[in-house]
Amino acid sequence: MVNIAADVWAQADTDADRVAIRSPRTVTFGQLRRTNEQVAGAVRAAGIDPLDRVLFIAPSIPEFPEVYYGLHAAGVTVITMNTMSTEPEIGYVLDDSGASLVIAWHEHAGRAAAAAADRGLPFWQLDPGFTFDAEPLTQAHQHAPQDTALILYTSGTTGRPKGAELTAANLVDTVASFQPVLNISADDRFGTGLPLFHVYGQAVCMNTTLATGASFSLVHPFDPKVMLDVMVADELTTMAGVPTMWNAMLHAEGGYTPRDFAAMRLATSGGASLPVEVIRAFKERFDCAILEGYGLTESTGAATFNDINREQKAGTVGPALPGSKIEVRDSEGRVIGPGEPGEVFIWGPTIMKGYWNRPDATASDLRDGWLKTGDIGTVDEDGYLSIVDRVKDLIIRGGYNVYPREVEEVLYEHPDIVEVAVVGLPDEHYGEEIAAVTVLSEGSTATTESIRVWAKERLSAYKVPHLFAFVDALPKGATGKILKRAIDRDELRSLATRAGKA
Repeated sequence: MVNIAADVWAQADTDADRVAIRSPRTVTFGQLRRTNEQVAGAVRAAGIDPLDRVLFIAPSIPEFPEVYYGLHAAGVTVITMNTMSTEPEIGYVLDDSGASLVIAWHEHAGRAAAAAADRGLPFWQLDPGFTFDAEPLTQAHQHAPQDTALILYTSGTTGRPKGAELTAANLVDTVASFQPVLNISADDRFGTGLPLFHVYGQAVCMNTTLATGASFSLVHPFDPKVMLDVMVADELTTMAGVPTMWNAMLHAEGGYTPRDFAAMRLATSGGASLPVEVIRAFKERFDCAILEGYGLTESTGAATFNDINREQKAGTVGPALPGSKIEVRDSEGRVIGPGEPGEVFIWGPTIMKGYWNRPDATASDLRDGWLKTGDIGTVDEDGYLSIVDRVKDLIIRGGYNVYPREVEEVLYEHPDIVEVAVVGLPDEHYGEEIAAVTVLSEGSTATTESIRVWAKERLSAYKVPHLFAFVDALPKGATGKILKRAIDRDELRSLATRAGKA
């Protein structure tokens, strides 16, 4: 019987006065547990039973773990969503999951409340200093290992998002996988500006840190100068981020010297490939190594990592985590040798249970317990994985996954758009930028700015294209299928116009 909340609460039993959250306000493990108990009691008092689904929307603030572990303690299946989610996106998840309750931070309450009201669902708004008038639940629910504790929705190339079912054991085993390769202990001070609603910030960073008894410093919204200040003020020993964050910090002016970051021993990076030059420059400025790892939502964010106790190989995402296995297979499903590119498959205790109510998708992506990732990679003689390409058309912009098909389906709803192909273009800051190659109806007066404003009403901001190219026709094959690979990227860059921040 397992529960990630119980593991965090155990730290309060050991030392209730030890600091759990350091910024922007201080919360001890004892205070965190008491708030969790209050949340859990309120959920139960509302008639929400274990394994009922509860949607939770909040940014990376101390209130996130205060509510998150309370929900887990109550035994419900937690669903977290991006704070930029639109009302239609929230509504889709509520309908698909059959959620019984919606909880949202006050700054993001409007769209969530509207979606809940349309479905007759109860809605709880969280304000600073929130309290619940209910009998605290002082014992965390004991899950069976395969109970679905968390559902994270991930878009696919077929369009509508699918809910990856992560089990109670997945969450606990992810902590067990990362703690030894990071050498995390209760003496560490971990910091991040990552979104906690995402699998990396939530399952890998927050859970590993707090279940180990280390403290967790949060920066929201991410600002490189503020992150530097927190590194120094909180004497951080460990940090996590994505490539755009590290790049921004390298160029931020803080007036600090490497001696100011003497406590830092480790930085971890995920979400997208990190240029070797950034790793070198970070080491030079902060006297600290950035270690890369690899994982998917479907693997609870965990698969491989450049173990701090082993040789670190820049340009790789490291060997398989303890208890996990990696294979690279050819198109026939045969395991291939070192250095040969093929599709990456993952096996281990962090692999999801399946997709919520999607048996066909589950059967397609889970093969005898092995997760078919859709990523192309190579493994060297020492078992270190390098990701070299993607089978899918996934665009990774600033660490966020953007699936072109989902964006295209929304753009096709625009009255002036006849055809559209969404592709990624290399970008120095974001890694990739989203470009929409568009055919407009005859006589249309639509502009880059007007389409972008229209799209922002229907898509999360990070999914909205910033580059637009208007063409007379898109390349097609014999069947009429649009051939994205036939789109000349150099020509596209010369044709594209960049939208503003509207």
